[in-house]
Amino acid sequence: MKINRLLIIFFIFMLFFQSSCSASFLHKETALGNKIQKEEYPDSGDVEPKVVKEDVTVIKGGVENTLDITLEDCLKFALGNNPRIQAAMQDVFASDARIRQAWSSYFPQFGWQTGYTRIRQLQLSDVFRQNLIFNYFVLGQISASQMLYDFGVTQNQVTIRKLDNQGYKITLTGTVNDVICEVKKAYYNLQYAIEAKKVAEDSVVRYASFYEQAKAFYQAGTKPKVDVTIAEVNLSNAKLSLIQAENAVDIAMAKLNNTIGLPYTNKYRISEGLKYEPCDITLDSAIKTAQESRPEFQLAEVKVEEAKQNVKLVKKSYFPQLSLEGQFQVGGRSPVSNYGYNFGGYLNFPTINGMLIKNEIKEARALESKERANAINTKNGIYYEVQESYYSLTEQKNKIPVASLGVKQAKENYELSFGRYKVGVGDPIELKDAQVQYQNAMLTYYQTMYDYNSARATLEKSIGKNITNGEVNLKPEKIKGKKSKKGS
Repeated sequence: MKINRLLIIFFIFMLFFQSSCSASFLHKETALGNKIQKEEYPDSGDVEPKVVKEDVTVIKGGVENTLDITLEDCLKFALGNNPRIQAAMQDVFASDARIRQAWSSYFPQFGWQTGYTRIRQLQLSDVFRQNLIFNYFVLGQISASQMLYDFGVTQNQVTIRKLDNQGYKITLTGTVNDVICEVKKAYYNLQYAIEAKKVAEDSVVRYASFYEQAKAFYQAGTKPKVDVTIAEVNLSNAKLSLIQAENAVDIAMAKLNNTIGLPYTNKYRISEGLKYEPCDITLDSAIKTAQESRPEFQLAEVKVEEAKQNVKLVKKSYFPQLSLEGQFQVGGRSPVSNYGYNFGGYLNFPTINGMLIKNEIKEARALESKERANAINTKNGIYYEVQESYYSLTEQKNKIPVASLGVKQAKENYELSFGRYKVGVGDPIELKDAQVQYQNAMLTYYQTMYDYNSARATLEKSIGKNITNGEVNLKPEKIKGKKSKKGS
């Protein structure tokens, strides 16, 4: 009986010991999952990257102010420093010099010659049976010639050179339009990068607030440690995104500086943000403006006229040239023993190869037909480009209010989610999704604003003029002044 009682007491003791050990183990296991191991996983604030702020360009004086750059400043810098514009300007100067080269055929030509010649006449030496050797001195021989008339050949050459010069001027205008469009897009891209950086900074602040709230809940014992971990991971990812956004700003600024033509410019600040400027130009107005102002449209017509003038020039290969020529010589048996001169008028006919000239004319006519076809293709391409840029601008304009509404809705959703989590009802995954949606909505809005302004710059390039308040305009004051001057 005593033995049975002892066995029962031992069994109860072992059961109690086993349950206590199991409870202790479970408590340790639960504590392991809720304890922050800082020595193994440091706090995110302890590993925050140190951002080195570089100096910006300043204006030195009594008081130093940070230099703010506008789009108009960037365009002025580009017009004075972009190497493509400088190269196009030199083409204009070179073609202008070629016009004067063509006109030079109407200017007199002068020549000077001096020398010594020793001559042994073969025929006279054979007749007289002795060597007849002569020394001939030319102390100086001055020659002059003047072309009087070449039946329009020089005139055609000058006309072709003038058309060529006009083409280079039009090409310069087209280059300026291209550079202006590139500068505008680079400037808008920098604005977008700055706005994206602000969104990233705001996201870091929001995720930091989420982390602090989750940590407070955990310390109060109302939320598990997993909420703190999720918040910490989100905060670290947000800081990585901020680093990328800051780097994107630097790259966008470098691209803008390179487009301007000043790649080594110090950093500066953009005083403007992405904004919407109405543009209600119609498609018919855009096409009509492109026909009047687009440089490529005008260049196509110039090339056709140049090919036509080249046909006329080739046809004049048969024509002679009327000129005056004269010479004056001092020399003879000794350097100053005698002198002589000659002058006269001449009608010089070229050496004619009928087959060559005939096929040159055929070639010139074929090239003229080619330029006409190229002109039609260029005009069709411009028409399509204007349509494409116009419809793209319309699309981006219609997307702006939708993107703006998306930002409003995402913000409201985030505030509701954060409010729910703050009172201990919400879920951390729900809050993270709301934060991501709000961040993406803001980026989508700024991307839409960038796309709109970029499409506007593309349309301005397509029509060849700037658009101001929905109307096509380019320096209205100066244009009015020119018109009134012509009228007077």
